[in-house]
Amino acid sequence: MDNFGYGIVKLVWGIYYDSSTDFRLPNGAIRSPDAAWICQSRWESLTPAQRQRWVPLCPDFVVELKSTSDEIEDLRLKMQEYLENGLQWGWLIDPETQTVEVYRANYPVEVLLQPTELVAPEVLPGFVLNLVGILFD
Repeated sequence: MDNFGYGIVKLVWGIYYDSSTDFRLPNGAIRSPDAAWICQSRWESLTPAQRQRWVPLCPDFVVELKSTSDEIEDLRLKMQEYLENGLQWGWLIDPETQTVEVYRANYPVEVLLQPTELVAPEVLPGFVLNLVGILFD
């Protein structure tokens, strides 16, 4: 794992970004998901300049964590926008309701009630997000 700074970490399969990274989606919108990942080949297709400012693509995978100041409908619209712009997999995590909405390209949204962990095997094989401390104390 290499740390490039600016909230960018290189993982085995691609590049992870934190919420400090802006993405310019194909529709022109600029979005900053709480966490995002793009596959290695898409990272390598970017020029050094493109890697520095607004990353000019939609992430393959995103996580949005609802805060108390967020409106859930706004986050749902944001997740739909990601899908319309090329997202492969995304999680909308709502600690208040202890639910996770799973967004996948070409599938209906799936709602998970009180999951203890999340996986995204098609985009991040082997990755598991433990939700203790996020959904549960």
